[in-house]
Amino acid sequence: MKKLSIYFLLLLFLSSCSTIKHVPEKELLLTKNTVYIDSVKNSKSEITDLLLQRPNTKALGIPLSLYFYNLGNPKGSQDVSEWKENHPGWYHTFKDLFSEKQSISVARTFIGLNNWYLENGQAPIIIKDKKTKETVKNLEAYYFTEGYFRTKVWSQKDTLGNKKGAIKYYISRGKPSFLDSIYSNIKSPVLDSIYATTSQKSFLKKGEQYKNQNFINEADRLIKLFRNKGIYHFNENSIEFVNDTLNNYKKTNVEISISDRLIEKEGAYISKPFKIQRIKKINIFTDYLYSLRNELHKDSINYNDISYFSHTKLRYNPKYLSQSIFIKPNQVYTDSLRNLTRNHLRGLRNFKTTSIRYTELNDEELEANIFLTPIEKYTLGVETELSRSNIRTFDISAKFSITNRNTFKGAEIFKFSILGSYFNSRTVPGWEIGSNLSLEVPRFMAPFGLHKFVPKSMSPRTTFQTGINIQKNIALDKQNISLGVDYKWQYSKRKTIQVELLNAQYIRNLNVDNYFNIYNSEYEKLNEVSLTYDGNPLPQPNNQESINKIVDFMKERASDTNFKSTDPTAFQDNLNILNRYNIITSDFLIPVIAYNFTYNNQENIRDANFSYFRVRVANSGNIMALLSNQTDAKGQKTVFKLPVAQYFKTDIEYKKFWRLGENSVLAHRSFLGAIITYNDSNIPFSKSYFAGGSNDIRAWRTYDLGPGRRTPGLEYNIGSLKFLSSFEYRFDMISSLKGALFVDAGNIWDITNSSLVDDAAKFKNLKSITDMAVGAGFGLRYDLKFLVARLDLGFKAREPYLTDKRWFQNFNFSNAVYNIGINYPF
Repeated sequence: MKKLSIYFLLLLFLSSCSTIKHVPEKELLLTKNTVYIDSVKNSKSEITDLLLQRPNTKALGIPLSLYFYNLGNPKGSQDVSEWKENHPGWYHTFKDLFSEKQSISVARTFIGLNNWYLENGQAPIIIKDKKTKETVKNLEAYYFTEGYFRTKVWSQKDTLGNKKGAIKYYISRGKPSFLDSIYSNIKSPVLDSIYATTSQKSFLKKGEQYKNQNFINEADRLIKLFRNKGIYHFNENSIEFVNDTLNNYKKTNVEISISDRLIEKEGAYISKPFKIQRIKKINIFTDYLYSLRNELHKDSINYNDISYFSHTKLRYNPKYLSQSIFIKPNQVYTDSLRNLTRNHLRGLRNFKTTSIRYTELNDEELEANIFLTPIEKYTLGVETELSRSNIRTFDISAKFSITNRNTFKGAEIFKFSILGSYFNSRTVPGWEIGSNLSLEVPRFMAPFGLHKFVPKSMSPRTTFQTGINIQKNIALDKQNISLGVDYKWQYSKRKTIQVELLNAQYIRNLNVDNYFNIYNSEYEKLNEVSLTYDGNPLPQPNNQESINKIVDFMKERASDTNFKSTDPTAFQDNLNILNRYNIITSDFLIPVIAYNFTYNNQENIRDANFSYFRVRVANSGNIMALLSNQTDAKGQKTVFKLPVAQYFKTDIEYKKFWRLGENSVLAHRSFLGAIITYNDSNIPFSKSYFAGGSNDIRAWRTYDLGPGRRTPGLEYNIGSLKFLSSFEYRFDMISSLKGALFVDAGNIWDITNSSLVDDAAKFKNLKSITDMAVGAGFGLRYDLKFLVARLDLGFKAREPYLTDKRWFQNFNFSNAVYNIGINYPF
């Protein structure tokens, strides 16, 4: 209640702030814009974006940025002497109590704080008649481009009292104009011939409404068309659209006029027909520096009629570098292949800059010069991190990496890294150390000519990686050895495909006897089961003999039918713990083959209206298990006496983003994943699903929720089916500080049909969907440009494990979960 009162008082303070504190006399604060189009109220973004004056930005209906600005004083002191004059009492008080130096320091602090309020807040938007008139012109111009040549726009300023005002804009569009006759006047015969073959693709069509955007689209189409057909010098200056509306403004006749090429000769411009130009010669400068541009090249080679030059010994193998060059000698010039070559070279991540320039040899021939400036061959990286968690009370880690580019002269990227950490695990210090090797090859390296199925234009990549990780005094002192080969290519601008031909892991637990010390809550629960069974407590898990007794107790009770009938709840608790013990303590060989497909139509980082879809289908153990007919005591397939994880796993994720206004975005994410095992295999702990955490259902901590209706209480809760859906409303608050309101829903379930899993954890039918948990909350995010620091506060809205009322029973600050994260949750 104390925290709730603080938030209430803070909200009350903000709501009581005066929005007109710094509004001058006889001026009006703009509080609202209203636009009427043909007497109908309109609030579409394409119209409101044209208004040059818009009210102060609001977060949840509150102009927080204006309140923040009002904490400062725009007429405040700008230097110490001015502050001394304006605040003589404060200045002399600090001087008398401390010193002149302290008074100056205090003055500078107040000046800096005042300026910070003003810089990070938003000044009140004052209605300016001049801007209103300019807005009227903007609206008239916009509708003119939409074909409404008789549009009339006028405005009305309303005084609302208390230095506040509003503006209404009235738009009378009239009848629109439609395209009538469309004909072309193209001077150069070669252009006329090219245009004739594609005129049916024109954006200008008879009978359609006049829209300026269609003329822009048609100009862009013509530029791309001609430049991709060998007309290197063609640009927008040669295109002119002549519109005739003198006789009847409701019908527009359009002439597409394309002039000849203008060439400067002896101080005068002459025109000559455009001609198709071919690339006669291609030169590639592999170590270009502006400072060495006039120096002689010491090494050169000609490969496939392309010349390669270097100031030192040529470091790039032309055979492989040529695979990124899509422009060829004697080829007709095209913009598309020029852009593809540039993007492909940049995608190699071996060059700081890539530049392609053309020199005209004559009217029909060009010389292409490609200038490449390499990145340093070796780069070093060092990363450090300090963190804490419920398992690691103190954790300091570091990572050192070295990158070698162009390792085998084919623009490969080889990376070697070493990582280590030191931490306290409960009361015991521990450490972790690991090493990783990876080699990224910008080609599709596959036997039997399979590379032919993926064109080089799709930027195929092959990555080989291996690593080892060793832990001590954390969990069960795990060893993890990995080996992988995967292929990735850009199928189209929006679609990416990745095939994990091999993604193998060997997981070995070196200290299984430490299980009940690490997962102490399970020991405590099991001890309750023992007390229920015969009234005797279990021994403390501090030696091998006592640990064996605990494990034997679990196994014996699991088959005790009498115990099952007399106390089914305790019997099921024992099964749950035994099931988790088997999964977490098992060593596994996990050989995965997977297919990934990603669709993303985001145009650039600023695009806030886009969709994202990803699906991953994986299989583990299907092929490797064919190499062996051996099984272990549990009936699981083994290779070299190692149990092979055998399962099918599918993950589907969908995200959608909507820009709701100038300063707000609605974001949605849904995730569905399932694992199905076969041949009596268990699911490795690392491959299981969990719920909760800063990027999941934020009202629960990581691993705290589920599965199903099972009551939380154990350190780690996992499942084989997961559903998650989140909505998040993101909005700007003050300068780089942003806010969010969110709702997360979902859960995990078990679908293995294991006899060790209780009914509350299982997904049986569609009725199990009612086991979903719901969390809601708000968050603060601070944009540091290179990353976003995030704090989210999640409240439990619906708890599926409650037996009576599930909604809003613990929806309060005392049961809230604070999540600290980097960047947005999705």
